[in-house]
Amino acid sequence: MSRSNPLCFVLWVVGGSLLAQQTPPAHFHHIHLNSTDAAAAIDFYTTKFDCEPAKFLGKFDGVWAQKSWILFNRVHLPPKPEITTAIWHFGWGAEDMKAAYKKQLDSGTKFETPLTDISDLANSPGFCYAYVDGPDHALIELNTASHHHLGHLHLLSADPIAAGEWYVKYFGATRQGKEPPSREASFYKGYQVGPSVSLMSDNINIIIYPKEFAQKAYPDAWKGRTSFDSTENHVVDHISFSFENLTDAMDKLRKDGVKITQDIRPALSGKFKYAFIEGPDRIRIELLEGQAHKE
Repeated sequence: MSRSNPLCFVLWVVGGSLLAQQTPPAHFHHIHLNSTDAAAAIDFYTTKFDCEPAKFLGKFDGVWAQKSWILFNRVHLPPKPEITTAIWHFGWGAEDMKAAYKKQLDSGTKFETPLTDISDLANSPGFCYAYVDGPDHALIELNTASHHHLGHLHLLSADPIAAGEWYVKYFGATRQGKEPPSREASFYKGYQVGPSVSLMSDNINIIIYPKEFAQKAYPDAWKGRTSFDSTENHVVDHISFSFENLTDAMDKLRKDGVKITQDIRPALSGKFKYAFIEGPDRIRIELLEGQAHKE
């Protein structure tokens, strides 16, 4: 998705009112994982899914997946895998999900959830998914799609509608669907799956489910818990978006009171600039200058 305009105008009907936002151009940049063995993790992703080993800025080992990166922090202790943060999982598509699932099984892939048909939930005949137990117990979804690329990031929120508005306002994400998002609770087989929001940022579908889903799906992890952990030090440590002009973007965020956890810093002798903010539900977000590309 090209956004060469100086400003991106986003219109979103919410609760009968028209919300208009001016957002600096933003792009989805990367998913950043903590890993005890980054080299083994890179080998896993590049042999199991459609992506390739590459070096970010020619220096940092990572995985290039079509239009964005998966990067790694090397850690000595196993990162926290529990689903107690706003990041639930990320995933790839599969044109023939049953064949893809069999191929993964034959190659030794371990699954946390086996092949499951949810055609009724997806309103799409033959729609299936399965959850891969990835390196450091990262949860990775494979699901029926028209492609086999890195395709989505699934988040959780105490208020999915407000969280969706936030990503639209500050990153120019676009909401899928013509009707205003409903704030009514909805359920699937006893699990609360609504209110929910589906957004697009470049080629990444960002789906946001209610916190109540996690509380039901992971009762042991949520026992005695009422709010989300920060994503920092979990297996998915943070996600990242990039801007053409990071200083301008940070000025807008600061003016609006967005929590800045690390102001702009240069790195690699000024080769790139980065900063960190806290998004909805304590999600850690890195901001970079310059659109993601493979060296």
